[in-house]
Amino acid sequence: MMKFLVENKEIVVPGEVILEGSESITGDVYTEGNKVHAGRLGLINTELKTLIPLSGRYSPKRDDTIICKVIDVNLSGWRLDTNSAYSAMLPLKEAVSEFVTRGADLTQYFAVGEYVVCKIINVTSQKLVDVTTRAPGLKKLKGGRIIEVNNHKVPRIIGKQGTMVGMIKQATNCRIIVGQNGLIWIDGEPEMEFIVIETIRRIERESHISGLTDTIRKLLEKECGVKIESIKG
Repeated sequence: MMKFLVENKEIVVPGEVILEGSESITGDVYTEGNKVHAGRLGLINTELKTLIPLSGRYSPKRDDTIICKVIDVNLSGWRLDTNSAYSAMLPLKEAVSEFVTRGADLTQYFAVGEYVVCKIINVTSQKLVDVTTRAPGLKKLKGGRIIEVNNHKVPRIIGKQGTMVGMIKQATNCRIIVGQNGLIWIDGEPEMEFIVIETIRRIERESHISGLTDTIRKLLEKECGVKIESIKG
């Protein structure tokens, strides 16, 4: 028998008792006797029976789409900063389809300091990370600006089936790519980029509040002077 001692979408702190009973929930929790405690700062979802973390660095996972900064170039590929404790390797074969002669200048494809949208294809037990750019939507980013958000807030920023970020794109006419590692690329008119950033920061702050989607819709319609059509995932 499970009995939650906190309300749905309530924020809990490490050590706080979440529930009593013989069952447990997913997430960073621990059990003492018949009580389940939060292992980190998080948001309780009683419907999904999980603790959603609100803090902590990104941990690379296979199939994640992330935005990375090139930090080194060698003969076999590029070393990337994943905005985590672990860097990633983009092998030559996972970056270009054409034949590249040995010793060629690889900075013609990706140079140090540039940003790349890539997908994680492997994470070893030692946290060695391999990525690829050989799939639709994966590419070098040109222009625009990069901002960083709490990676645990990324699902809320994207929204269910992409509805939240879809509204922002529609209202501002900006191109937006959200990396699951907490880096977001924004490209548009400067004043609209500013609205995008302010909107994302508000979602980040208020991600636990009910009715946030409607709040953001009204905010965007007011700020941008547009009527947002229904967004379908």
